[in-house]
Amino acid sequence: PNYINDELLQTVAELPKVCEHIEIPIQAGHNEILKRMKRRYTVDDYRRRIERIRHFLPHAGIATDIIVGFPGETEEHFQATLDILAELKMDVCHSAMYSPRPGTVSAKIMPDDVPPEEKKRRLQAVNVLQEEIVAQINSRYQGKTVEVLVEELHRGKWKGRTRSNKLVFFEDRQDRKGQLVNIEIEWAGPWSMRGVVEGTVREAPPPIMQLAPV
Repeated sequence: PNYINDELLQTVAELPKVCEHIEIPIQAGHNEILKRMKRRYTVDDYRRRIERIRHFLPHAGIATDIIVGFPGETEEHFQATLDILAELKMDVCHSAMYSPRPGTVSAKIMPDDVPPEEKKRRLQAVNVLQEEIVAQINSRYQGKTVEVLVEELHRGKWKGRTRSNKLVFFEDRQDRKGQLVNIEIEWAGPWSMRGVVEGTVREAPPPIMQLAPV
């Protein structure tokens, strides 16, 4: 989070070629756990960073990471994680259960003291909450038109992503791969949306830099 400053956000806002999707992991919603994780930020630091992102990029898609069951995580600590997710309402949450990794400080000096079944329960609670949050966010796209970069044909439907990294499917007999297509959203679920082609269709601009062949 410390690398995302106002200068960077202003630059993203002013560059049409940069999409408004930002990954900014929080890992946990309680300062005691963040300290145990050796994170150099607090929950309030993270909250302020999200506020700045939304100030410069009101329609940005924001993704975060959560680890449940970190050594020493109590029910109070975990509830704080649920609370911050419910408060900030981010578009994506990559969640995982803690497991010791050889060579890390936590594996060396911290007992893995949260039972496996409790880790599973907490992970499920995070996933259920996040599904509710994303369903609410995506419902706002119903009936609206969004720009989609078409990636590939998937099971008879074209698949692409919006500028904020929302997954969109649509049907069309023409070859749309690599095109920027305006799609009117007819259905919005928590993990993807469906729609129909509307209006302007154009080729995506070439990449800024081509990777050298291996």
